[in-house]
Amino acid sequence: MLWKALRRFGRKLVRRRSLELGMAESRLARCLNTLDLVALGVGSTLGAGVYVLAGEVAKDKAGPSIIICFLVAALSSVLAGLCYAEFGARVPRSGSAYLYSYVTVGELWAFTTGWNLILSYVIGTASVARAWSSAFDNLIGNHISQALQGSISLNVPHILAEYPDFFALGLVLLLTALLALGASESALVTKVFTAVNLLVLGFVIVSGFIKGDLHNWKLTEKDYKLAMAGVNDTSSLGPLGSGGFVPFGVQGLLRGAATCFYAFVGFDCIATTGEEAQNPQRSIPMGIVVSLFVCFLAYFGVSSALTLMMPYYQLQPESPLPEAFLHVGWAPARYVVAVGSLCALSTSLLGSMFPMPRVIYAMAEDGLLFRVLAQIHSDTHTPIVATVVSGVIAALMAFLFELTDLVDLMSIGTLLAYSLVSICVLILRYQPDPEMKNEEDELELQEETPPETEKLTIQGLFCPRNSIPSPLSGQVVYVCSSLLALLVSVLCLVLAQWSVPLLSGELVWVAVVVVLLTLITGITGVIWRQPQSSTPLHFKVPALPLLPLLSIFVNIYLMMQMTAGTWARFGVWMLIGFVIYFGYGIRHSLEEVKGGQPPLKSRAPTIGLDLSRSCTPSI
Repeated sequence: MLWKALRRFGRKLVRRRSLELGMAESRLARCLNTLDLVALGVGSTLGAGVYVLAGEVAKDKAGPSIIICFLVAALSSVLAGLCYAEFGARVPRSGSAYLYSYVTVGELWAFTTGWNLILSYVIGTASVARAWSSAFDNLIGNHISQALQGSISLNVPHILAEYPDFFALGLVLLLTALLALGASESALVTKVFTAVNLLVLGFVIVSGFIKGDLHNWKLTEKDYKLAMAGVNDTSSLGPLGSGGFVPFGVQGLLRGAATCFYAFVGFDCIATTGEEAQNPQRSIPMGIVVSLFVCFLAYFGVSSALTLMMPYYQLQPESPLPEAFLHVGWAPARYVVAVGSLCALSTSLLGSMFPMPRVIYAMAEDGLLFRVLAQIHSDTHTPIVATVVSGVIAALMAFLFELTDLVDLMSIGTLLAYSLVSICVLILRYQPDPEMKNEEDELELQEETPPETEKLTIQGLFCPRNSIPSPLSGQVVYVCSSLLALLVSVLCLVLAQWSVPLLSGELVWVAVVVVLLTLITGITGVIWRQPQSSTPLHFKVPALPLLPLLSIFVNIYLMMQMTAGTWARFGVWMLIGFVIYFGYGIRHSLEEVKGGQPPLKSRAPTIGLDLSRSCTPSI
């Protein structure tokens, strides 16, 4: 009896959501076209970091080779972006990585993903709101912060902020009201701010190429000594390194690329628009790819202009662009940069706030969170309760809390989501889809599959008998993908935590890495030999299983760089989430309710629904 009870409980944790044709009718308003999604993705990804990150990385990590750092980071981000694009074409629903995990790897992983996405969006919203408030306060001479520090001071270091930020509170509440009005209204505001931001960045790039000097990419020790002689405070100068284009070597370039990777985080908000896009199967993949390309061009151009205008060791990480314009004699341009920075912060704030209620709504609609959060406003067709609740929580965090120690939690949630989406693409591409097969496929399956049940053999692992996925081949890929995720996690842990003995050539650690790489290569070969699904999609990830595997490796390796304190906070957050899931979600899950009802006579196609016929064509 105990074994049966444990088995039933285990099945509940891994039960997967089915997507039926009737669910394609969205309760939200389908009003977003491809341009709206591109603006949302660019605005969310191309935040204020573009105005400061280039200076920080170039000064002491990469020098002029920062442009290569952004190229490597963009290619790494594209790996995850392509996986999101395929799922956007395959599963056009709200929920992003939460939903993708639910239909592929089961309910518990889906809840874990969604719960961490909520944390990422809340912290992201609160931290950007405080940054907006700080930038505006700096423009007007820091009068707001000085007044509040003098009258209202919160003396709880590392937990509460130095003073309550009323400006950030009001800003988040204002944008919450805007989001509650409707997706099209917030999309219009996003497009305006994104357009201004791109115009300012265009001005920066053109100015840099006009006023820049190629000699700043070929600096020597002689130039460094002249710079030291020309400044009063030599502590403001960064290190020279070896000079030239790559002054800090390959190691510095890779460190810079790891930092620049986070500059491309944010495009996943596009994947939450599945029920509000006019033609999600086409516009979501296109929106993700185009927004990543635009962001790469912007980062590449700004970093090139910055390092051409000013020697990298003289850059000021806090305000590199204003200092660079001052260096070339264009001091008034700093006001243009300030306007662009505020617009970038505004779009980044909207980009964090827009997907947050949609993930909450998707989880509440599935019963994993409280169902009251799934209520839709009858006029605006927005998830009104989820929008208000998430906005108020984010506003209070921006108002009271010190967020510096929590920002790394955003990274864990985002990287975990990226990893799971990549695993889901790998699994789902090799699964049979009996409900969507046509008669020719059925005939081919009957001809190629003998009447007896398939049996797993060593030969069958590398030379499958069928040219289309079967239940056995799908199960093989499922198990192999799970093993791959485990082995890659162990490999990343070894590379991140024991890199010194590994680089020094200690035989034990070298042997461990060789064994892990051998197992990963063998399992990848098994997956590669299995037949893929031929279901037509608007977009498919190329070069399976290699690209999703590389994406998993990059994301997990970056997660392993987090400190023990960050992982401890992550554990506390997950403990709170599991109390909600096991206390409420597992019993009220929509799949649990369906399990107690008689099955339907027939089921409609589950994946790859073409909604374009009932939608206004997107641009």
